[in-house]
Amino acid sequence: MQIIDLRPADERAVRQSVEVVAKAGRDDLGRPTPCSAWTLGDLLAHMTAQHRGFAAAARGRGGDPAIWRPRPLGADPAAAYAEAAEEVLSAFAGRDVPAREFALPEIGPGVTVPGAQAIGFHFIDYVVHAWDVARSLGLPYELDDDLAEDALRVASAVPGGEYRTRPGASFGPELPEPGNPSSLDRVLTALGRSPNWPGGA
Repeated sequence: MQIIDLRPADERAVRQSVEVVAKAGRDDLGRPTPCSAWTLGDLLAHMTAQHRGFAAAARGRGGDPAIWRPRPLGADPAAAYAEAAEEVLSAFAGRDVPAREFALPEIGPGVTVPGAQAIGFHFIDYVVHAWDVARSLGLPYELDDDLAEDALRVASAVPGGEYRTRPGASFGPELPEPGNPSSLDRVLTALGRSPNWPGGA
């Protein structure tokens, strides 16, 4: 089976997320987000921790659940986020990374997946979470057409079902698409996000 290397797309999505997060100040951390009950501060702590967890997984050290736990935000959350983003991009850069096994304990104890698949998880997370941050801040967020198509392909492969309604699920149940949806709209609705948040579906 051909391995699809999403690292270039992932890097673009991550760097776009860094640009969006850089616009958030400490006074913004209490803002609501499209991520259920999370504030923007909660979301940034999660995003930063996930970068560190995926970086550890790429280096063969992702099996410890403690690595994936969010830490308290420091004095400059945007700078800490940017540092974590550079860490994961560096960890993903090795030639054989897509063929490695990544330990992802948040999915389940002892769970490992091929690196190429794990990078796909990371990519779609940061497309959606960058949108989450932008919406929380009331800022526009767009994807280049080719990046949106990559994201739509990954989003369409995310399984549906009961697990999406469980506490802590990464994505909610699929929503109806709006009229004349963009590729980004289709990504969002496939993963349970309303493109019109906070105004509804």
